[in-house]
Amino acid sequence: MTERYHAVFRHGAYHQQAGVPSARQPWALTDAGLQQARDGAQLLHDMLQDHGLALAPVIHSSRQLRAWQTAQALAEGLRALGHEIAELRQTSALAERGLGSAANLTVAQIEEALAADPRHAPPPVGWKSDSDYCLPLEGAESLMMAGARVATHLEQAGQPGSVTIHVGHGASFRHACYHLGLLTRDQIARFSMFHARPSLICHGADGRWRHMAGAWKIREPQSDPKD
Repeated sequence: MTERYHAVFRHGAYHQQAGVPSARQPWALTDAGLQQARDGAQLLHDMLQDHGLALAPVIHSSRQLRAWQTAQALAEGLRALGHEIAELRQTSALAERGLGSAANLTVAQIEEALAADPRHAPPPVGWKSDSDYCLPLEGAESLMMAGARVATHLEQAGQPGSVTIHVGHGASFRHACYHLGLLTRDQIARFSMFHARPSLICHGADGRWRHMAGAWKIREPQSDPKD
C-alpha cells in the first residue's frame, strides 16, 4: 500500500442561523468566509511546498453550500498558484451530522417536539454536543455516526502518493479523526477547527493514520460546539 495524503478543510464562516444546530443549514459564506477560503489556498500551497507533495486533481466537498463555495474558492486560488484542479466532486459522505426530520429546527423547537411526543424521553442536558446521542427521529445521526461516515470516505478516497482535498465540517471531521486514531475521545471536545485552514493527514503504507501539519483550534471552556 502506497501512502495517501489528505488535506481536510472546515468550510469558511457562513450566515449561520442563531439557535439552530448548524448541521445542514443551506446558507452561503459571508464575505469573511470567502476570504478565509481564498487564504486557505495559499496556506495549502505553502504546506505542499514544505513537504514536497503534489495535489490530486479532484476536490471533494459536502453538498452544503458553504462547503461547496469554500471548495470553489480553494480551486480558483490553487489554479492561480499553478496547481491542476480538474474536478470538484460533491458527496453526502462529507456532510455534517444529520438531524433527520428535525433538520434546521432550533434547539428549543427540537426539544419541544420531543416533549410533545409520548414515544420519546427528553434529550439529555447538552445533547447537541454529546458524541453518542442520536435524536430519536427518522434519519438522525449521532456525531459518532457522522464521524464514522466521514472516516470511511477518507479511507476509500484519494490517489496514492498525492494529496486529496476534502472540504466539510468541523464536528464530523473531528469525530472522523477519532475513528482513525488521530484524536482521543477527550480531544474531540477540547479541539475545534479553524475556518478554511488545511490539516494534512496521511494514511500510511502500514495502514496507520498520522497528522502531518495544521494546528487544531483550542476550544474555549464552556463554548458551544459548532460544526
